[in-house]
Amino acid sequence: MKVETYLLFDGRCREAFEFYQSVLGGTIETMMSYADSPVAAGMPGGVAPEWNDTILHATLVVDGQAIMASDAPPGRQEKAGGFSVSISIKGEAEAERIFAGLSEDAQRITMPLGETFWAKRFGMFTDKFGIPWMVNGEGA
Repeated sequence: MKVETYLLFDGRCREAFEFYQSVLGGTIETMMSYADSPVAAGMPGGVAPEWNDTILHATLVVDGQAIMASDAPPGRQEKAGGFSVSISIKGEAEAERIFAGLSEDAQRITMPLGETFWAKRFGMFTDKFGIPWMVNGEGA
């Protein structure tokens, strides 16, 4: 069994995944727009023409771990709550780099990056796309 994170965006999936790749590295293995799929505008179950350039499915693979996502057309997405995407990182400096990068223009810093009783570095924020994150920096 494999458990993977699937995120939903409101039309900014491409922008979010390009941003995540710039901070986390890895490879965007899939970036399929609605226009490139069988559910393009005009097809049964399709989207409005203005959604053709948004993303039906994307996959970012970082160190063998996948984050997947898509843009959810209006009326097909509920605002998520009660979760965070959690990243465990080796080394304090790398945790600081990842936290600073992903939290750029954050909607909210819930807990600034700092030392805790369980980690050399830990912090929480909601990024500029509305996705909540936890960054956990383990020892070197």
